[in-house]
Amino acid sequence: MKTLLKLSKEAIRYKTLYILAILATLSLTLVNLAAPRVLSQLTAIVKDGVTSEGLIQIRNLALILTGLYLSRIVFRFMSNYLAHKAAWYLVGDLRTKVYNKLAHMHLGYFHDKQTGDLMSRVVNDTRDFELLYAHMIPETITNIVTFSGVLIILLTINPKLALITCAPIPLILISGIIFAKKVRPFFRISQQKMGELNGKLQDNLSGIHEIQSFGREEYETERVDHKNFEHVKAMLQALKVSAVFHPSVEFISSIGTVLVVAFGGYLAYSEGLQVEDIVAFLLYLSLFYQPITGLANLVENMQQSLAGAERVITILDAPNEIEDKPNATELTDVKGEITFEHVSFSYVEGIPVLDDVSFTCKPGEMLALVGPTGVGKTTITELLSRFYEPSSGRILIDGLDIQDVTIESLRQNISTVLQDTFLFNGTIAENISYARPTATLEEIKEAAKAANIDQEIEAMPNGYDTETGERGVKLSGGQKQRIAIARAILRRSPIIVLDEATAAVDVETEQQIRNAINSLTGKRTIIAIAHRLSTIRSAEQILVIEDGTVVEKGTHDELLQLNGQYAHMNEIQKENE
Repeated sequence: MKTLLKLSKEAIRYKTLYILAILATLSLTLVNLAAPRVLSQLTAIVKDGVTSEGLIQIRNLALILTGLYLSRIVFRFMSNYLAHKAAWYLVGDLRTKVYNKLAHMHLGYFHDKQTGDLMSRVVNDTRDFELLYAHMIPETITNIVTFSGVLIILLTINPKLALITCAPIPLILISGIIFAKKVRPFFRISQQKMGELNGKLQDNLSGIHEIQSFGREEYETERVDHKNFEHVKAMLQALKVSAVFHPSVEFISSIGTVLVVAFGGYLAYSEGLQVEDIVAFLLYLSLFYQPITGLANLVENMQQSLAGAERVITILDAPNEIEDKPNATELTDVKGEITFEHVSFSYVEGIPVLDDVSFTCKPGEMLALVGPTGVGKTTITELLSRFYEPSSGRILIDGLDIQDVTIESLRQNISTVLQDTFLFNGTIAENISYARPTATLEEIKEAAKAANIDQEIEAMPNGYDTETGERGVKLSGGQKQRIAIARAILRRSPIIVLDEATAAVDVETEQQIRNAINSLTGKRTIIAIAHRLSTIRSAEQILVIEDGTVVEKGTHDELLQLNGQYAHMNEIQKENE
């Protein structure tokens, strides 16, 4: 019921469409109830012998019957289309809502999630809501009204025979309850396995280059096949239960028909039940059991819909660990001073990544973070953008605690260039202007020039309209990185984070990018993570990080004079040049 209530809150905005669909459904039901009565009247006229007056009555009844059948077309169209329209709009809204929730979730939420499974929840599981709102709700209303209407009519025709007709109903209801309990777990597992299959497909298609490079095509095909048939088996288990339930309901309903035929014949013999009443009873009998047998499909669809709904609501109800405070303010007129005060952080409780990190970077300065892989350098930059929250300590920009400002305004003032550059499937111009869509082509070109990528772009067949392909597959690693740098430059944020921004370029290009970065010094605050020490020699402040702690601090020359870890790293790189 909790699940249904949550869904109802989402569907309420389309109440007008649903009300019209329900009214059309009720009208359709009334038409279906009226038609057998007209046919029974025709039977009575024919039974008594057709006279000239009877012919007129037959003509009138035929016209009425024609009108009923024509109106049935109109009401059925309205019932089906309006219900589907409301349901698919709801599905569209829910897909957007689930995606929006995921887009704003903290990064830690995605650590144990498969992209393909999340995609399955956004696309496949939300689709099952259409079953609930376009089929189940209208059909349930139709079945209730039809059942009630037919029962009343049957009671007026012959109460004894009507009560006999109701005999199988308790058995059908009990079997429906048992079926619902049995089948939903199988549908839930089936949708989970579909998510896992989507996750595996997403991984493999993203890593197709590695799969082919290492000759693992057959191995990965076997793994996909395994995931595929796990879903097939789970679905077949659900269908096996359905295959038992559906014919069982039909058989129980058939027993009711047998009872009516037998007892109706007895009443015709003993109490003189009229032929037209028997005909009407038999005609209404199909309408009477139709909603009962339809219960099988309704229960199955409901279990499938609720299994998908549970997976969707799991996302919608997931708590977001990083949100704006109620009184958060906008971060404006940023100068670019960054301060870490005794900051500690752990991804997993009890395993520290940063331990009591403190430093201050003045506006317009370049702060470099160096040290071995995995010591917390990137974590520092992610904490600055509030992708994660520190376990203790404070982070300030221009003296303001970043937890006291809105996340949107904070991130608008920070541009990041990651080592693993991500480009969207679109043109080069679109990717450069992604952070500032209003930028002109001239501004885009200026940013590309600053990142030393403009000449290569101009040399491409379509220039800035060249398609990058998915994740920038049509470009080299160095080109992608320089486009990402151009994107960061174009945004004009007062703070720029460069996470190994020159890792995928040659020495000559590195020098040109370094010149571009140096040209920004004094204008923007730069935090640069680098393994190539040549990139950050001009930094006003260099922090050497080891085991999540700042072990050395100073300029390039000051750190060389210390003859410590930085000097050792510098010596090793000289030997390898």
